[in-house]
Amino acid sequence: MTAAFTFPGQGSQAVGMGKALAEQFPAARAVFDEVDSALGEKLTAIIWDGPAETLQLTQNAQPALMAMSLATLRVLEAEAGFDVGRDAQFVAGHSLGEYSALAAAGSLSLSDTARLLRTRGLAMQKAVPVGVGAMAALLGLDYETAVAVAEEAAQGDVCQAANDNGGGQVVVSGDKAAVDRALDIAKTRGAKRAMLLPVSAPFHCRLMQPAAAAMAEALAAVTIKVPASPLVSNVLASAITDPDEIRKRLVEQVTGTVRWRESVAYMAANGVTHFIEIGAGKVLSGLVKRIADGAIGVAVGGPNDIQGAKDALAASRSA
Repeated sequence: MTAAFTFPGQGSQAVGMGKALAEQFPAARAVFDEVDSALGEKLTAIIWDGPAETLQLTQNAQPALMAMSLATLRVLEAEAGFDVGRDAQFVAGHSLGEYSALAAAGSLSLSDTARLLRTRGLAMQKAVPVGVGAMAALLGLDYETAVAVAEEAAQGDVCQAANDNGGGQVVVSGDKAAVDRALDIAKTRGAKRAMLLPVSAPFHCRLMQPAAAAMAEALAAVTIKVPASPLVSNVLASAITDPDEIRKRLVEQVTGTVRWRESVAYMAANGVTHFIEIGAGKVLSGLVKRIADGAIGVAVGGPNDIQGAKDALAASRSA
């Protein structure tokens, strides 16, 4: 068993995602129906028909991406014989993808996950008024340099490394004035590119503390089970299985750094050779190849990807 199942985060959403799966496979359709029921609205209509601006709203994008990932997984289980507990040495997800990973591993119910992500999206958007915060991607800097840039840019404001994505890609987050300063400083430190991101709030920094408090309350009210496969936590970059610790780390994740580079390196160091990205887009598969030498990243998000995922899983079993 040398496969890890990974689950994408915000930014991977696209209008129409999952529609072909739901039309061909009842298992996928059932996931979208259950998410609609849990939220008490037709989120599926927004996912499949748009408009894109509505899908991109944080409170919609987060449960929508989870629904897409779980629908894809259910098809892989029904059509390709996937079993998370048997086949995945680890599960991991980027930011909101961590919730998808936990739902995939049976740690959270699908309905609870949908409601948690709706709460999370609303709380993250509400935590900071639009225009007060910002996020920026610094490309071509290692993590330590990017952290130093953020610290120099802070000058009494908040500026933190929010995502260490790997491949020389670090995202900083905080007060807009500080993030603007970070753009200028990064260029003097040798960044190939430094650019503001089109996001509506400064995620994964201390400004998100009100959202962390909201998630602590929401997570306290749901049942969390031991996952079928260990979760590689965003904030720890190592594996956990204890439900109480999972709850604690999900709260910390709202204000903490997504340590994706270290998470992938941890999984590779523990024998993972094949990273199967389940859901929308191919972002994580691309990053895997830049982080872990020789690792194979395969993205599955539609009917035409099922055979490739099946082949990758078979190869991981014999690796």
